[in-house]
Amino acid sequence: MAISVVLTSTAQRQVSGLRKPDRASYDQFLAELQSQGCRALGYRLTGPVVEHLCVKHLRGALRVVVGFHSEDQAAVLLVGPHKDSDPQIDVYATLYRLADLEIPPAGGRAKPPCCDKTSGMPPAEEDLVDDLVQRARELARAGNRRGHRP
Repeated sequence: MAISVVLTSTAQRQVSGLRKPDRASYDQFLAELQSQGCRALGYRLTGPVVEHLCVKHLRGALRVVVGFHSEDQAAVLLVGPHKDSDPQIDVYATLYRLADLEIPPAGGRAKPPCCDKTSGMPPAEEDLVDDLVQRARELARAGNRRGHRP
């Protein structure tokens, strides 16, 4: 089944700023997401709200965060480096701001598969993904007003 994929405006800006090797890695991932759906992703996040989102490690520290509206519709929410030492560019810190969470979930992070083991379906949550897409749009607008990119 072909998967329809949209990018948030924040993700579009992040992708457009990728260097050539990182962009090639992202483009390969995007083709896999469109053809394989949740099987193209590495794992599902854990914790409130983010438990409905999946991540794929691309090249080096580069990560992509995806939410599913339904089993055949996905949204690329964020693309960026995982860099704990710099919360301004860390993709997870940005995700927590986007999800209106103050801190990352406490404790160790489990990394269950993105696809449900029994049904093979993604953790689809249309209302949550729509909300995060809207918040990403607002985050991008706020960044544009301040003259820098989030």
